[in-house]
Amino acid sequence: MANIVYIATSLDGYIADKNGNLDWLHSIPNPEGNDFGFADFMDRVDALVMGRNTFETVCGFDCEWPYSKPVFVISNSLKTIPNDYKDKAFLVNGELKNILTELNSKGFNELYIDGGKTVQSFMAEGLIDEMIITTIPVILGGGTPLFGETASPVNFVLKHSEVLLDAIVKNHYSRV
Repeated sequence: MANIVYIATSLDGYIADKNGNLDWLHSIPNPEGNDFGFADFMDRVDALVMGRNTFETVCGFDCEWPYSKPVFVISNSLKTIPNDYKDKAFLVNGELKNILTELNSKGFNELYIDGGKTVQSFMAEGLIDEMIITTIPVILGGGTPLFGETASPVNFVLKHSEVLLDAIVKNHYSRV
């Protein structure tokens, strides 16, 4: 079982700009449309766990639903999943450890954890096992941070690092 973060950040650690926009993610030209290993990562995981804000952001993308795996949306404020996504996303709430126990009991053991507040909540409870963080060489100067405060340091070890497009750095960490 593993809870894995796969996300991109700016050099100053933000996952969205001050207006919640993500267009800076495409600031480095990618003429061949390389997915940088995302498809392989998605083959590895059983499901995604994300918060309401991330879910609503994904729903607003101008494309087909991007995930072939079940998406579990953690929210205490969202009451139902919109009709267009009822067969793709499922609402869950409660204590994170209880949510994980339930998902694991249903065979969802390798989980992709996505979204700022969700990652922060999982991190605060010591529930992140791996992180794959791709750093885009831009400073946003504010926005949605990837990490929040922690009660104590959380140690990870670097498993692998690679430079993509001579500009982007993708680091894979495991929790110590």
